[in-house]
Amino acid sequence: MLAPAMDQAVRRTYLALAGAGLALLTPWAGAANLFDSSPLDASRFAVLARPVGPSDWNLLVLEQIQAQPLCWEQRPDGLVDPALNRFNFTGICSRYLDSNGYSLRIGNQDLASRYRLQLRQSGTELRLEASTPSNPTVLVVGRARVPLRDRDGFVALALEPGWDLQRRVFNSQTLSHIYFANPSPLPELLAKAGGSSPVALRPPVAPPSLPGPARAGGSTLVARGPIRLPVIPFSD
Repeated sequence: MLAPAMDQAVRRTYLALAGAGLALLTPWAGAANLFDSSPLDASRFAVLARPVGPSDWNLLVLEQIQAQPLCWEQRPDGLVDPALNRFNFTGICSRYLDSNGYSLRIGNQDLASRYRLQLRQSGTELRLEASTPSNPTVLVVGRARVPLRDRDGFVALALEPGWDLQRRVFNSQTLSHIYFANPSPLPELLAKAGGSSPVALRPPVAPPSLPGPARAGGSTLVARGPIRLPVIPFSD
């Protein structure tokens, strides 16, 4: 039998450990403080929708690491040609194809475990939406007009005001994971999305301008300021 004082100490230790375990199992508490983020150079990225079948879309992000050859090119019909499919793009381009490569970050909170990014089309409008089963309000992260549907042509998405792309950071170490980020608190974004009238669409936006020659010295890509992206494999 444990002495009363020792018994109380063991109980307190058990409760403290149990509380810590619950915090780790809570998506919000666990992810909120685990990762940081850093801004990216938007000109090196393209947020694209790839047509799948007769009506579905896959979301992907392309990154231009080296200046040449080009990883994507604008077509005259308004669609985007994924040029990286025609050469060995190792070390030249990066692809972020699913929730392993990108997720949502709002108000400095990593919401990868709570929110899902998906593309939804209505007429010629294509929207990148963030949603969660716990709340019916949908957040619109990006939009595009679909000029036509071509299995070999991707649609360039323009991120909504306030959204940009950022890089996940862990213990001051930059990771490859990309965030679709917004600095506003989640309750504020939900309130705006739930009570505001639809936002007028902007004209179709081509992929960001491609970068110039990379700087000498082998330095990594460093952001000049904030910028602006479920698990679906992508075939070359």
